[in-house]
Amino acid sequence: MRVTISDIARMKRDGERIVMITAYDYTSARIVDTTDIPLILVGDSLGMVVQGHQSTIPVTLDEMIYHVRAVMRGCERPLVVGDMSFMTYNTPDEALRNAGRLLQEGGCQSVKLEGGVAFAPTVRRLVEAGIPVMGHLGFTPQSVNQIGMRVQGKDVNHARQLLDDALALQEAGAWAVVLELIPAALAQAITERLSIPTIGIGAGVHCSGEVQVWHDILGLYSDRVPRHTRRYRTLAAEIQAALTEYAHDVRERSFPTDANSARIDPAVLADALADHTELA
Repeated sequence: MRVTISDIARMKRDGERIVMITAYDYTSARIVDTTDIPLILVGDSLGMVVQGHQSTIPVTLDEMIYHVRAVMRGCERPLVVGDMSFMTYNTPDEALRNAGRLLQEGGCQSVKLEGGVAFAPTVRRLVEAGIPVMGHLGFTPQSVNQIGMRVQGKDVNHARQLLDDALALQEAGAWAVVLELIPAALAQAITERLSIPTIGIGAGVHCSGEVQVWHDILGLYSDRVPRHTRRYRTLAAEIQAALTEYAHDVRERSFPTDANSARIDPAVLADALADHTELA
């Protein structure tokens, strides 16, 4: 049975830490489904870790729907949240149309969008239409060209604004909010003032839960590890070693072997070749 928003709310009430991980395709979703992780985010971070862009901005709604569909085919238990891509929720009407597509065509259970007070009317419109919304505050990747890639909320005005934003999202009906790259003490203060869960990433241990990017924690890239994450495995090296070994075995004719090959009755083969002249 699939995890519900009510289940996540109960985890918040019970003080149980909420775990969320990104997934972008059928394979990753199948693997998550074998664990007890209750939340999957099909994030527009796929623009960087899957498509190779420098930011999330180039990702389109159609691409998000494609990836959400793949993830939904791969998992039965986690609640799946799909990101609203850049410029798809500028107005409440536009947001309603595009969020409806993510749920109806993609099949996820919730959408996530970036922004605070200014987007509260949009959140309210979606919730009133029956579309669950997860908010996203702090470092908002779709605004990277405006705010830069850095910690948010370190001065008085910005810290106050983030608290106001979080309260506005809750009042508008958001069921949870991601807090990305904000000081841990500020994230704790926001979490203590909200009744809905906060999901941190680079926001300390006092959020209701944590979300991390699949590629970061599994070490699928060989470059530096961001401060806000932890590399639990280094799969890039394992994959590289496997591919190198595979290439060697193919070149040395040690793979495939008879055990990897199909057989045919010699008499059947002889009959099949009887009418064909062997090439000189």
